[in-house]
Amino acid sequence: MALLHQADITPTKIDMLSRWAPTQPWFVGDAGGSVTNLAAYRFDDPDGQVGIETILITAGAGPVLQIPVTYRDAPLAGAETSLITTMQHSVLGERWVYDATGDPAYLAAVATAALTGGHQAELTIEIDGQMVVREPTAVVAGSGTPGGAAVTPPTVAEISIRQEPGATVVTAGTLRIVVARVLGDDDVLANQAPDSAHEVLAGTWSEQPTLRALVLVATPA
Repeated sequence: MALLHQADITPTKIDMLSRWAPTQPWFVGDAGGSVTNLAAYRFDDPDGQVGIETILITAGAGPVLQIPVTYRDAPLAGAETSLITTMQHSVLGERWVYDATGDPAYLAAVATAALTGGHQAELTIEIDGQMVVREPTAVVAGSGTPGGAAVTPPTVAEISIRQEPGATVVTAGTLRIVVARVLGDDDVLANQAPDSAHEVLAGTWSEQPTLRALVLVATPA
C-alpha cells in the first residue's frame, strides 16, 4: 500500500521531468514543448523507506515515455550518476529523486512484480482524518506465476546500465531488466526477449486500453 500525501513539492514532478527527460539518450518528443503527465503507477518498498513511482508522460506531440523514479530521504551512496534532482516536500522534507533504473529498491520491486504476477500498489491518501483509497491512473500486472519469492535488492555496485534505442537495459546480479522508455508504435521490448526464461510487466491506462508491455525481466535458465 502506497501512502500519498496532500503536499506541495518543489520542483513539481512535471517541472523536474521537463528539464531532465530531454537530456536522456532515449528521449523522443519536443524538448521545448509542454510535458503532460498521462498516468502513473507505484510499487511498495517492503522496508517502507523508498517511494517507487513510474510516470508516463508525453513531451509535445511525441510518444508516451516511461520514467520510473525513486524518492529517498537521504542520498543513495554510489548512485550519484542516477540522481535527477532534490525536491522539497511540504510533509516529508527534502527528498532525493533518482532515475529508478539505478536504484536497487526499484529493480527488486519491478522484477518481483514481473516474475510473481504482481500488481501496482494500492494508493491511499488521508483526507479529513480518513484514509481514502485512490483509483490508480495506470494498472499493471506481471506475467509470472503468483506465489514466488520476492527478489532480493542488488547492491548499487552490482548494477550495470546501458541505453539502447527506446529502452534502458540493466544487469543486476543474475537479473537482466529491460525498461521500455518509448511507448510508441513499435514495441521496443520485442527485440529484447532473450533465449533464457523471462517474464514481462504490462499495463493499461486511459489512452492505452489494451495491454502494453512495459518491462522485461530475464532470469538464468
